[in-house]
Amino acid sequence: MASFFKPQPQTAKSTQKHVVDPSLQPWVEKYRPKTIDDVSAQDHTVAVLRKTLSSTNLPHMLFYGPPGTGKTSTILALARQLFGPENFRSRVLELNASDERGISIVRDKIKNFARQTPRAQTVSSDGKEYPCPPYKIIILDEADSMTQDAQGALRRIMENYARITRFCLVCNYVTRIIEPLASRCSKFRFTPLDHSSSSTRLAHIAAEESIQIDGSVVDALISTSAGDLRRAITYLQSAHRLSSSTQPPAPITPRDIQEIAGVVPDAVINDFVHAVGIEVDADMQVDGIGKPGFDRIRNKVREIIREGYSASQILNQVHDIVVVHPTLNAKQKSNCALIFAEADKALCDGADEELWILEVALRVNKAIV
Repeated sequence: MASFFKPQPQTAKSTQKHVVDPSLQPWVEKYRPKTIDDVSAQDHTVAVLRKTLSSTNLPHMLFYGPPGTGKTSTILALARQLFGPENFRSRVLELNASDERGISIVRDKIKNFARQTPRAQTVSSDGKEYPCPPYKIIILDEADSMTQDAQGALRRIMENYARITRFCLVCNYVTRIIEPLASRCSKFRFTPLDHSSSSTRLAHIAAEESIQIDGSVVDALISTSAGDLRRAITYLQSAHRLSSSTQPPAPITPRDIQEIAGVVPDAVINDFVHAVGIEVDADMQVDGIGKPGFDRIRNKVREIIREGYSASQILNQVHDIVVVHPTLNAKQKSNCALIFAEADKALCDGADEELWILEVALRVNKAIV
């Protein structure tokens, strides 16, 4: 019986590779370091890896440190410098261990890739020469999420196939990696980015995207991200989209960054601690301590909670003001710290946010007066 459907000829449009428009890319990916020299702030790690790159004798590696400090970007940049764009896909296997963390993944997917002999080197189309050493690299991102059994199975694979496969474990908490696995790796600690490195990178991205930002906006990005450059870049992109949605485009302000980051604006927190009884202006200069009444504190708590701010975020920011306050003595600060700890535990257990912020405000007022 003749078929009613004729095969359609393959068009050039259907055969061309999918190309991502750079304007639609997240800036985190768009400005990810292309070489290890582009990695910000991790000078010691970059220096060691640069020597390793020149000798092409790569050990098993363990990258650990806080999120957004460049761990995954560093190993990807190193792999691209070793193998080049043509050999990268066949020589590098990247897995997110938080999704694929069971022992079956280790026994099947990882073991099958590790035991394969590396393919012959492909000539690079960009005209550059790459070392392309005779081994592959397996990158296990968020390796601290792997189960104990999976880590135990991985230990044997690392030993058996070390000649043709090198492993790079990337994690936030090195203590969650079992000791037999950690001892087989060269450890590299990634530290939170300092102010100057973060501001330089953010200024570079702003210049590339033709965004006008002043120093106060950069300071707000750095303070809200707490050393996480990935988060700071995401906040900057979100703020740019917000500002460009109006006609004419509105300038980006520190208040915009705080709103996007979910941080309570400084003015709101200053009003709150003023109601509690601590007088602090924008420059952290103390004007004096008053004795507010119950009604004033309750009204301020209702106002700040009904604005939709997170109780945990309020607690964190008030804590940061109290612990560095120049006029409160050590006993007052320690009493306040106990109050904050008790409230944090209650909020983690699901307690009512408004009641506990009111409780904190009243007890802190009593502790400092």
